[in-house]
Amino acid sequence: MEVFLIRLLQFMLAISLLVLLHEGGHFFFSKLFGVRVEKFFLFFDPWFHIFQFKPKKSDTTYGMGWLPLGGYCKISGMIDESFDTEQMKQPAQPWEFRSKPAWQRLLIMVGGVLVNFLLALFIYSMVLFYWGDSYIPAKDMTMGMKFNTEAKALGFKDGDILIGTNEKAFKKFDIDMLRSMSEAKTVTVKRNGKEMVINMPEDMNLLKMIKAEPAFVRPFIPADIDSVMPGGAAAKAGMKKGDKVLAINGKNVDSWNEFTDRIAVMRDVLTAAPQTAKDSLKVRTTTVVFKSAATGSVDTAKVVLSSDLQLGVGMSYLAKYYKPVTKGYGFFESFPAGVKYGLSVLRGYVDDMKYVFTADGAKSLGGFGAIGSLFPETWDWMRFWNMTAFLSIILAFMNILPIPALDGGHVLFLIYEMVTGRAPSEKFLLRAEYVGFTILILLMLVANLNDVLRWLGIM
Repeated sequence: MEVFLIRLLQFMLAISLLVLLHEGGHFFFSKLFGVRVEKFFLFFDPWFHIFQFKPKKSDTTYGMGWLPLGGYCKISGMIDESFDTEQMKQPAQPWEFRSKPAWQRLLIMVGGVLVNFLLALFIYSMVLFYWGDSYIPAKDMTMGMKFNTEAKALGFKDGDILIGTNEKAFKKFDIDMLRSMSEAKTVTVKRNGKEMVINMPEDMNLLKMIKAEPAFVRPFIPADIDSVMPGGAAAKAGMKKGDKVLAINGKNVDSWNEFTDRIAVMRDVLTAAPQTAKDSLKVRTTTVVFKSAATGSVDTAKVVLSSDLQLGVGMSYLAKYYKPVTKGYGFFESFPAGVKYGLSVLRGYVDDMKYVFTADGAKSLGGFGAIGSLFPETWDWMRFWNMTAFLSIILAFMNILPIPALDGGHVLFLIYEMVTGRAPSEKFLLRAEYVGFTILILLMLVANLNDVLRWLGIM
């Protein structure tokens, strides 16, 4: 429950910040060009709101809704998600959106996207300035990687050290490295001290590489116990910090990679069919072979894993075996570095959008639960700000898509007006808004339904 609340608070803080600044972008350009903003709300307020207020001598009502699906800036004289058709029947007023030149209306509509994009670049810059860029170089991972069956069929072997592709050397193990592998013609690895070139097929799929169980490639992490949780199965079996797990459920393991694979098999058995308490206990009761760090002896213990199949140990981590490299940035150095990194994130995200239109991609869509789970289990400001910057880039990109009801839909119609000299009819714009809003609701339902199905273990 504590982890859930920490993630929820981080998610709500990030979303609130991004929504406020996004709508603030629309608000800024509206005020700049003398357009009246009737309402400025964080979150939506169908039927009722948490609070609202209207300053003296102000045309704008500020407030907070109860439905955390975004926010809105209601601009006079504009067909938007409020579907206020009565206002549009009245004669146009000079303070209304529809009375302004097309180029001013265009800037008002791109204001939110512009703010989100610039915010992401600024956050990335400040993260680099304050914390620097800390990572473990891929070439320094001398214990190599663990590969799944598909990767081994291509020629990879457990223990291979990934060096680079035919286009560039790998910097670190992350999504960019996997993307490079999926697009490469060849991948170079170091095996037994010698470099080898592995030919890659043309139909590599990044999404399948990531979703495969076990994953296409993972850093090798020895099965050393970093900590033992009091009262857990490991503690009851007499396991200590520094001990090494050698086998579980009668299967040898040489790493935490294999250990988690064995647990995944047990989890499949546990969720395959309705289980009685007796059936569950039978699956969770297993044997663990471990080597004592203190005596060097090998012991076998019968343990009962927790209901979520946890042994009750903290696993060792990469930084325990490798020394991270940290590159610091001065204040002015951080801005070009942050911009470069932000553009790289955007390119990767746009490139991966092609998978959305596949069956696997549709199943991978995630809603609020999936986004919330990306935040760390403990409050880590560096990871929080990196995640907020990433969400800001996503928000900017998604909003500029040419879908009616999104900023990009309005931009599309404005560009049409500027090119042809003719504005689409209000009837057309209203219908387009309804269509776009319906598409967005359906996408949201699918994404959040996927979250529920994943939580139930159905997908």
